[in-house]
Amino acid sequence: MAAEDSNQNTQKLKRCGVFTSMETSNMCQPVIFDPDFFVERLKHEHPQIFTDLVLSHVTRLIDLPGDEFAQLTGDSEPRVPSSTGFLRSLNFLKRKEKGAIFGAPLTEEGIAQIYQLIEYLSKNLHMEGLFRVPGHSLRQAALREMLNAGAEIDLETGDFHPNDAASLLKAYLGELPEPLLMHRHYHVHLKIGELTLFDEKGDKSKTPDKERQVEAYQLLFMLLPPVNRSLLKLLLDLLYHTARNQHVNKMSAINLATMFAPQIIWPKNVMASELQENIEKLNNRIAFLIRHSQKLFKAPPYIKEYAHMYFTRFKPLHSKDDLTLVTGTKEPPAVPQSTFIRSPYARKISGTSSTKSTDTGTYTESALQELYQQVNNMPNSAKKKKLIRQFEKQPLVTTPSADPRSPFSRKHWRSRSLGGIIKKKVLGSQVSIGRENGKVQRPTATCSDDTDSGGVVLQVRKLPI
Repeated sequence: MAAEDSNQNTQKLKRCGVFTSMETSNMCQPVIFDPDFFVERLKHEHPQIFTDLVLSHVTRLIDLPGDEFAQLTGDSEPRVPSSTGFLRSLNFLKRKEKGAIFGAPLTEEGIAQIYQLIEYLSKNLHMEGLFRVPGHSLRQAALREMLNAGAEIDLETGDFHPNDAASLLKAYLGELPEPLLMHRHYHVHLKIGELTLFDEKGDKSKTPDKERQVEAYQLLFMLLPPVNRSLLKLLLDLLYHTARNQHVNKMSAINLATMFAPQIIWPKNVMASELQENIEKLNNRIAFLIRHSQKLFKAPPYIKEYAHMYFTRFKPLHSKDDLTLVTGTKEPPAVPQSTFIRSPYARKISGTSSTKSTDTGTYTESALQELYQQVNNMPNSAKKKKLIRQFEKQPLVTTPSADPRSPFSRKHWRSRSLGGIIKKKVLGSQVSIGRENGKVQRPTATCSDDTDSGGVVLQVRKLPI
């Protein structure tokens, strides 16, 4: 029986689009071409990196003091307006009678039940005064009991009125233990309303910067828990289409915001008198969310790009077969191992160094060979001998960025000196040729200055040992 109920709730959630995970996102498209796929994957597989990335852009748009930032991240308790002890105790007595859905923390099962109300209301947007005119108390009580029991209700039979469903939806939101938009996001919502355009002199004007506000909400909603984000999307979609029918139902975006702001953004157990001048700001914020709801649940382009790059461009290929498949050549070029940027906060520190360090393996080897060749090409002198001795005495310095598979990396602390390794690299091929002929030959070099070219001309002759 429990399995059947779980399956029914799952089917409801799929119908209402609650599941936003990568398994069910845009199933009609190949998942690899869905830019949101990598965003969801980054969020699920590397939540800390994802959170740091989003927070870094939130603070880029909004000036958050240390205390407010700590509230946003959950490092400190939210400081929001609070009510008197009497009102707090009164609401506690009400919550003691909470059911499985109403008054309980937000869950996927609760959303599946409440979606029945949302789906029914979406078919009755023509009702005048929808969400403003209260429903019948007895019908609401019966409907509440059925929803708490987990029943699947046929609201099309005519036993209930759209106003009953609308009143019950507001009641459900108002009885959540925490507002749908969360206490710790309260101050950020107020700050987003302060984002305005700049005039020609670079001073802030009174004209709202709608693009930056939409961007800030996109980022903020990505920090919401999945259940809050899912229900918020369903609710704002409903209110958006309700406002589009305001010529019939007489409910504009600001009217709907006035009805829902106390339910979804006001701190819990707070009266209007305690919010003072913030009431109008909060109402305007909800009206803005309703008007722009179709844009707010998309990841900003730079978040999509970062997530895509994280899983594709910086992912090392582990075998020659992989490299051949990507490049389409018989002999694939060497691809240095890369280092992921662990956090966007460290991008300035590790972003440049990590990308440069990936090329140092082959580059260092060729540079050292060239340097030794230039020293060896110098005219015979005491200075040349001194430099050669320095090469031979200089121990190999290993760095964290060096490729461990590089021929110049130290396998053991007692390995040969740098000069010996370079000699083997530069001269080894010629010595091996002599050994194949049965006689080991040592190449010697005589140098003469070339005043025309400004360089050194190397003359090599082989002498038998």
